[in-house]
Amino acid sequence: MSFTDWRPTASWETLKIRADMLKRIRAFFADRNVLEVETPLLAHAGVTDLHLHNATTRLQGPGLPKPTTFYLQTSPEYAMKRLLAAGSGAIFQIGKVVRDDEISRRHNPEFTLLEWYRPGFTDDDLIAETDRLLQVLLGTAPADVLTYQAVFLQVLDADPLTPEGIAMIRRELETRGYGDALATEEEPDVVLQLAMSVLVEPAIGQTKPCVVKNFPASQAALARIHKDDSRVAHRFEVFYQGLELANGFWELTDAHQQRARFERDNAQRIARGLAPQPIDERFLSALESGMPDCAGIALGFDRLVMLKIGARSIEQVLTFPTLRA
Repeated sequence: MSFTDWRPTASWETLKIRADMLKRIRAFFADRNVLEVETPLLAHAGVTDLHLHNATTRLQGPGLPKPTTFYLQTSPEYAMKRLLAAGSGAIFQIGKVVRDDEISRRHNPEFTLLEWYRPGFTDDDLIAETDRLLQVLLGTAPADVLTYQAVFLQVLDADPLTPEGIAMIRRELETRGYGDALATEEEPDVVLQLAMSVLVEPAIGQTKPCVVKNFPASQAALARIHKDDSRVAHRFEVFYQGLELANGFWELTDAHQQRARFERDNAQRIARGLAPQPIDERFLSALESGMPDCAGIALGFDRLVMLKIGARSIEQVLTFPTLRA
């Protein structure tokens, strides 16, 4: 059997640009005394998040007491937080992750993630540092920083933190042809996430990056709830030229609250006919031992390269995307 698609999809010029960007990222963090670390791609647990799906593999070689399922990590987050709890200080990682998700112009199941954690930082501190990194790598102007509430009011003239506003957003989606996608959905977050994706994102961050902060508390993931407004959490995302680049948190450090969120995720999974996922007990034990107050962020490196070269497809910045790996 002979294959004609054995060549890389990225040009040599692009691969050289990619290598240079990796070098510049490492220099950026070296200047700030942030330690580069590596953590496992395989772990005994994955994520409970309703919208993320782990790929799995089964190991049964010598040394294992029995054949065991391992989860390919969607992010190095849990392992890096175990390092933080063990006293690492500020850390970053550039590594491969895997998500059992769509293949599209912007998505490849295996991709490269830049993730870093800064003890002593708030989400605002980390927003400023992320903005500076984008200026260094892409030559961008300083980012716009808007709250989630403000950006919905700006784009859709509707308040996403009120039932009335969510009803208005649903009607706008239906008017624009997304009614079928919402026909069986009653969850406000489904409405908001669809509106963010198809209505808000295309309207922001076109000429310079836009940071959207203070996401609804129901979408907090691993972020702490805002002390001045319990409706929102210390979570932010970064958008630029039609791409979602990064997701950051002022991190939740309370193990009891984090376990409750994992259990709520699994309850939602069951309600939607999905299998519940194992909870990462080692990660929770690390939180119980005392993780330092910190902020952290995950940034899609391949999308950074896309922006750098003006690529329309992620395949243009990868050697061998999944379908020809």
